Amino acid sequence: MRRDRPTPRRRLLTVAVCFVAGLMITVSAINARGTDLRPGRNTDLVDLVRSEAARSSELAGRVSDLRAEVDQMATGAGSTGEDVERSARLGQQVGLDPVGGPGVTVTLTDAPASIDPVGVDGDLLVVHQQDIQAVVNVLWQGGAEAMTIQGQRVISTTGIKCVGNTVVLHGIPYAPPYVISAVGEPGALEAALAGSEYVGVYRQYVDAYGLGYEQRAETRLELPGFTGVTTLRWARTGAVG
Repeated sequence: MRRDRPTPRRRLLTVAVCFVAGLMITVSAINARGTDLRPGRNTDLVDLVRSEAARSSELAGRVSDLRAEVDQMATGAGSTGEDVERSARLGQQVGLDPVGGPGVTVTLTDAPASIDPVGVDGDLLVVHQQDIQAVVNVLWQGGAEAMTIQGQRVISTTGIKCVGNTVVLHGIPYAPPYVISAVGEPGALEAALAGSEYVGVYRQYVDAYGLGYEQRAETRLELPGFTGVTTLRWARTGAVG
C-alpha cells in the first residue's frame, strides 16, 4: 500500500508536539522535586493553612488591642460606675474576658497518612467538624465554664465549619491537631467524656485506625477572651423589590 510522504509542515508539527510534551514532563519533574505528584492526605496545604492562621491570629490580636483602647476612651467619656460594672458583667457572660482555672484539654488528630486500611473510606480517618463539635458539646454538658478551640474563645455564636481537610473557626482556617481546652471541674468533665457515646465511637477508630485522641486534666488553664466581631446578621422575611 502506498503511503504519502510527510510534508515539511507535518514534520514541523510533529517536532512541536514532541517539544511541548518534553517541556511538560520536565516542568512536572522540577515541581515534584522527586516526590509524588499525587501525595496523601497531608499536603503543602497544611503549611499554608497554618501560616494564614498565624497571620489571622496576629490581626485578631490587633483588633483586641484597638477594642481595649476604645473601651478605655468610652470609660473616660462620661460613663457612670454602673455602666462600667454592667459592661464588665456582660463581658464575662459573653466571653469577652479572660478566664482561668482547672479544667481538661482534649486533642484530636488525623490518622497518619501511612495508614490506608482496605475497604475503609479515607474520610473516616480524618477529624471532622462533628467530631470537634461533639467534644465541645460534651464538655459543656459536663459543666465547662469557658472553652477554647485552637486557642480561640468559644462563644454562643461560634460556628465550626469543615472546608476540605481543614476546619474554619471564626473565619480562620486550622489544620490538625485540634486542641480543645475547657475550664471546669476536671473530674466532672472527664466523666462526661467517658460517658459520651459519640466520643466512645471515635475512640474505637483511635484503637482500630490510629486516629489521634489525647485527654488530660489541667491544674490551671488560662483562656483568653473572645477578640472577634460580635455583631449578628440575620435574614429578614418580607417582599423583595
